[in-house]
Amino acid sequence: MKKHHAPALMAIVLYKTFVGSLLAVTSIASLFPLKNHQLLENISQSYLLETKLKVIEFILEKLLILNPQKLFLGGLSAALYATLTAVEAVGLWYEKDWATILVLVLVSISIPPEIYELVHGVTVLKLAVFITNVAILWYLLHYLPKHGKGA
Repeated sequence: MKKHHAPALMAIVLYKTFVGSLLAVTSIASLFPLKNHQLLENISQSYLLETKLKVIEFILEKLLILNPQKLFLGGLSAALYATLTAVEAVGLWYEKDWATILVLVLVSISIPPEIYELVHGVTVLKLAVFITNVAILWYLLHYLPKHGKGA
């Protein structure tokens, strides 16, 4: 028998899946230059990039000036957070109480830094993430059963 999920819960699961995917890509993009630093240097000095593809050249230049230790720590952090976000999404999909608590804690922790960021400069992306996280927090606090079926 197929379980019916509330539309808002499905939206949260999809959002968490999307965020986890972005974090996984960010992790790979951060860790790739560590192993392939010489290859990236060769590509950045390639004739093809001198006349075309200025965006790729710009990105390569930014990657090549970063400290390898910072790239590693950033990539590792993104990988860990991607894993945690995937665990949240799976737990919410199966309507586990621990997943609800985990999401509540992590979203609650993220709201103060998001407010700080908005105070120092509003962008559409920052505002969208903030509104989404407040909506998730509000939904989980008010509409999910306090003593659900999962555990």
